[in-house]
Amino acid sequence: MLRAILPMLAASLSLVAGAAQAGQSFDTVKARGQVICGVNTGVAGFSAPDARGVFQGLDAEFCRAIAAAVFGDSSKVRFVPTTYQTRFVALQSGEIDVLARNVTQTLMRDTALGFNMAGVNFYDGQGFMVPKRANITAAKQLDGATVCVLPGSTTELNLADFARREGIRIQPVVLSSMDEMTAAYQSGRCDAMTTDASQLAALRVSALREPEAHVVLPERVSKEPLGPMVRHGDDQWLDVVAWVLRAMIEAEEVGITRANVDEMRRSQDPNIQRILGVTPGFGKALGLDEAWAFNLLKQVGNYGEVFDRTLGQGSPIGLERGLNDLWTRGGLMYALPLR
Repeated sequence: MLRAILPMLAASLSLVAGAAQAGQSFDTVKARGQVICGVNTGVAGFSAPDARGVFQGLDAEFCRAIAAAVFGDSSKVRFVPTTYQTRFVALQSGEIDVLARNVTQTLMRDTALGFNMAGVNFYDGQGFMVPKRANITAAKQLDGATVCVLPGSTTELNLADFARREGIRIQPVVLSSMDEMTAAYQSGRCDAMTTDASQLAALRVSALREPEAHVVLPERVSKEPLGPMVRHGDDQWLDVVAWVLRAMIEAEEVGITRANVDEMRRSQDPNIQRILGVTPGFGKALGLDEAWAFNLLKQVGNYGEVFDRTLGQGSPIGLERGLNDLWTRGGLMYALPLR
């Protein structure tokens, strides 16, 4: 784990202390009138600019949900594309307010880098993609293979752990960006490429010339709990970001959608009344308007709606919910009670 963070530590340990002392992210955001959200430079389904240059995806929509909760307007967000090399420094330095960039939550990122984890918005695992013509059906068959991987990431460490655990030889080909990695794989420089399985599925559809000629292998060689991060030092801002995610999950569980949220305000269900601000006090506890959750649900939608249109069956990627389904349907999505 240390190897994955040493480059960032060298450049930014002083920034961690400064950011932690500064705090007051919530007040800064409110005064600015805009949430600054660090996202990926381009991973379809999570955060990628569309034909008009507008960021779309699960993480981009989460950023809009924060803006809707804080300002009552989901458009009050500015997206800052970050790379593997710049993502952590951007958060530590205060360049961004929240990092929502399919980043794996780990102990060292919590402690040494000085971040707070605001919950998991996507449960993932590292996988491998290979050309179908290679006739590889299991990751163990990659003995002797060259594998494209990104530097300074948990992915690089997991690849080494996997090879050691299985007693096979893998030659990593380390590329500096997702675009470079995809190009190297397509050119045949690598026998396989590895990253989070969701990203592989997205790249297969959005970046490869012949998607049907490639396959994502079934194994997952790691746990990759992805989710938003904020700096240490401002618990109120952490509360806001965390409860936005929880409200989106809880709303799906109780059946609140963008289409019915106005009608649901008339519900006699005490839980729905609390979520939608009919019962006062919960917005005030966060320093927000009582309609904070109503606004984000009306403008962005619940977790399931966002998943479907960005990554799921309503999107070109077509991912199954799997672990990201609600706990009541066999998944892991389980929100703390809004009460």
